[in-house]
Amino acid sequence: MPRHYVPTAVSSPRLLASAIGVAMTATSAGHLAFAAETAPAKDSISLDATSITGQAEASSTDYKVEKASSQKYTAPLVDTPRSVTVVPQQVLKDTGAVSLQDALRTVPGITFGAGEGGNPQGDRPFIRGFDSQSDTFLDGVRDTGAQTREIFAIESIEVSKGPNSSFGGRGSAGGSLNLVSKAPKQQDFTNGAFTYGSDQTRRYTLDVNRQFLDTAAFRLNLMSHEQNVAGRDSINYDRWGVAPSVTFGLGTPTRVNLNYYHMESDDLPDSGIPYGYTSASATATHVHDKPTDGGDSDNFYGLKSRDFRKTRADISTLSIEHDISDSMTIKNTLRHGNTGQDYILTQPDDSQHNTNQFGTVWRRANARVSNTATTTNQTDLFGEFQALGFKHSYSTGLEFTREESKVTGYTFANPANSNPVCRPGVVAGGTCTSLGNPNPNDDYTGTITRNYAGTETTANTRAAYVFDTIELDPQWLVNLGLRYDTFDTKAKNTTTGKTSNDSNFWNWQAGLVWKPAENGSIYVSYATSATPPGAMLNEGTDGNPLTAGNSTLQSALEPETTKNYELGTKWDLFHNRVALTAAIFRTEKENTRVLVANNTYENSGTTRVDGIELGASGKITDQWQVFAGYSYLKSEAVDPGEAGNRNAQLTGGANPAKGNELPNTPKNSFSLWTTYDVTDKLTLGGGAFYVDDVWGDLNNTVYVPSYVRYDAMASYKLTKNVDLQLNVQNLTNEVYYDKAYAAHFANQAAGRTALLTTSFHF
Repeated sequence: MPRHYVPTAVSSPRLLASAIGVAMTATSAGHLAFAAETAPAKDSISLDATSITGQAEASSTDYKVEKASSQKYTAPLVDTPRSVTVVPQQVLKDTGAVSLQDALRTVPGITFGAGEGGNPQGDRPFIRGFDSQSDTFLDGVRDTGAQTREIFAIESIEVSKGPNSSFGGRGSAGGSLNLVSKAPKQQDFTNGAFTYGSDQTRRYTLDVNRQFLDTAAFRLNLMSHEQNVAGRDSINYDRWGVAPSVTFGLGTPTRVNLNYYHMESDDLPDSGIPYGYTSASATATHVHDKPTDGGDSDNFYGLKSRDFRKTRADISTLSIEHDISDSMTIKNTLRHGNTGQDYILTQPDDSQHNTNQFGTVWRRANARVSNTATTTNQTDLFGEFQALGFKHSYSTGLEFTREESKVTGYTFANPANSNPVCRPGVVAGGTCTSLGNPNPNDDYTGTITRNYAGTETTANTRAAYVFDTIELDPQWLVNLGLRYDTFDTKAKNTTTGKTSNDSNFWNWQAGLVWKPAENGSIYVSYATSATPPGAMLNEGTDGNPLTAGNSTLQSALEPETTKNYELGTKWDLFHNRVALTAAIFRTEKENTRVLVANNTYENSGTTRVDGIELGASGKITDQWQVFAGYSYLKSEAVDPGEAGNRNAQLTGGANPAKGNELPNTPKNSFSLWTTYDVTDKLTLGGGAFYVDDVWGDLNNTVYVPSYVRYDAMASYKLTKNVDLQLNVQNLTNEVYYDKAYAAHFANQAAGRTALLTTSFHF
């Protein structure tokens, strides 16, 4: 059976690679030689395949960021009473990041969970111990739908930690992510790069900005990427993307921006490594078990003849911004997005106790075909005013959103004589394989048919919000935020029927900031979040799900609520070039959905995370930059409800999860990235990233071990317009796991990877 037997409309990324190459050649041929002699020294920059910097770019080369892009942050970061980390363009460039997961490696306190079928493949970040898969925003608007996000058209990434439903609405129990798009500028520049690397890595990017009127400009970002994965057999990732945007009215009181983003991928995805039972007993349960690779970490347990993953994303945005006065601006953003994925992948499942009994692995097929459509209109009014002798920096707005998700899949008829219990001799049709020597070229002789039965979920959001930073005097600030949401959602399953729920909830935040000096602050704050039933629209593992038409299950269907207490301090030192932050916090999620009787759930459970976070970013000297952080998270399932199974039946006795640590919540994590300009042309850099043991499940029975990963970088300005950059990631070729699933398997990270990037800019 050919691998890609499912017809889809995914084009070859190699076509885009050729187009980018032609464009790069055409635009650069007549300029590079002349520019090498005439360009001023301050334009001499270093690039990689994902980013561009320098005078032609609006972003600074500094690691320190003064203010978040969203107008909902009504004060500079040093005066914002919550933990916010901004990963700027220069950090993305220097670390060689090409995906959201790459970028967030530099932010401690964030881990990634694995997906399979019911829980979709895609980015699944855990922030401060809470699943934030549906809490990603693009330019301040929720980006719904499970995706693996690229960053070729992204300027920076803003990480807000702690509950913040007052900012973005439902969810956000542990925090949220905001991706900031590259936008047109009032200047002409062309930047491009190509990366050749180990494991057949080929990446091409082009970023062109043209000012075609005094007040209008057009920007185009293109990307093509293909690679295998270091230290893993068979796996490959191919994708391409295009992101055009145009802005009218630059430098005038009225600005109109039109933006479109398209990305497609076509992969043979990694199925991961199975957890192994320490006991060979056929009835054993996991007890502190970890992944086992059969003695070869390269082992791939999937099937080339069956496995594939194809994704796409189309996002169109129209924003109109008008300065009513020097101190008041109104902005309206209208967006329609459509994302989807289609995949069959092999889950190396040891639930049948094959690994230690027989040295075999069951190739369990996971499949999903999903499509998510989102339409949002968001209107914001923001600015400053004086009232009662106090200065107010405010932002207020309205949001109306319609979201629709449809999930279907495939039906598998496994071949005769096949069995999940993979005894020797019972390995027919590719359904079982060897733990130590799997063959990804085995034929799958079963049948696969498209199954159009599934679940449709729709949701409507109507919300109003207001934020205000009140300057009582130069030393005391009060930060307030309030949001009201109505969220109604419906789930309809082809066979089980319909269920609906209407939720109305308030969320708020309050912070008091004391500034003992102009460059520093000490703050206390309180913030809340709410997660109503069906908040993920069946696009993730929803702890408070809306189960379509299941009459046997009884649930309170109330929002889960989270609150956060935080004490912190922020200082801009070294002539305001370095930002230092420290915070101690408690995040407590109440009203969690827990089992209380057979087929009966109530919103009565509690989980808690206490933690400490430290951060540093910026220039210590003119030559030396640092981007670093440390996170300590002490998590606990305070009240997980009664002991029960996945069929909502009580099993008796005490719940084994009570008092346990939360999944995907490392006690200690640390990241350090630093660069030093040895000369005007040569920059050296490196990083170290540490993550503690991470549990995969709430019962704390399976885990992935701690690891330290080291990276290195060197960049050289070959001419004033051509740069070379070498990144070596996972320098010591550490075998480690960067995604833990609650059962069966964990995803192994890439081994040592070398990437050489040639960049040009003019």
